[in-house]
Amino acid sequence: MPPAPTRPGRRPVGDDGKLVGIVLVSHSAQVAASVAELAKGLAGTGSAVPVAPAGGTEDGGLGTSAELIAAASASVDRGAGVAVLTDLGSAVLTVKALLAEGDELPEHTRLVDAPFLEGAVAAVVTASTGADLAAVEAAAAEAYTYRKV
Repeated sequence: MPPAPTRPGRRPVGDDGKLVGIVLVSHSAQVAASVAELAKGLAGTGSAVPVAPAGGTEDGGLGTSAELIAAASASVDRGAGVAVLTDLGSAVLTVKALLAEGDELPEHTRLVDAPFLEGAVAAVVTASTGADLAAVEAAAAEAYTYRKV
């Protein structure tokens, strides 16, 4: 059987089982979980994209947790990279600190500059097509241009 055709930035889904993982970092566990649920739902039934929320603190409060972010990132790592989207300032700073440490997050983890909700949906939908990390990042970042009126 010949290999499935691919487009630039894409590979056949299922050939190697490696999809880009998505981590959604919010100051609220409920917000992160809800955005993850919405993005996966909009990607379609059966979407195998690994998505993990990393919201709030270990004790359930508002804030961000380096430990929760690192655990979520490890849980979605399938070898194709991890895209991390954040909601607000200190979430960005926490992810940047983890990336600077160099050994806390999986290899090929990127902090994606994108709107949280729209970027998450674009990232998960794009990852579900088998797109690589660069294409997932670009799709999420492109969500800044979405106009509502």
